Amino acid sequence: MKRFIMLCLIAASCFFLMAPVLSPAAEKSWDGVDVLVVEKYAEAAGRPAREPYINTDQGDLLLFVFAMAGVIGGFTMGYYWRDLFGSKASAVSCLSKK
Repeated sequence: MKRFIMLCLIAASCFFLMAPVLSPAAEKSWDGVDVLVVEKYAEAAGRPAREPYINTDQGDLLLFVFAMAGVIGGFTMGYYWRDLFGSKASAVSCLSKK
């Protein structure tokens, strides 16, 4: 009996998790905050939308920017690693002084 109840619960949860994906409403595109809120208030203030100076929606430019940010952040973190977290030797010597 417990197995049957668990099987029913698993089947129901799978159905409810997959229903939004399989429904026809899933084809509708969801607009972001910039379209729904920012553009509405910008048009109300008399500043209509324009093309961005650097369009990151073309090609892999956005991926490149995030990769470069990761490289720069990783290099910086590695360079200052001991300043941020200290070394094991300094941690052990700090404990032995007490």
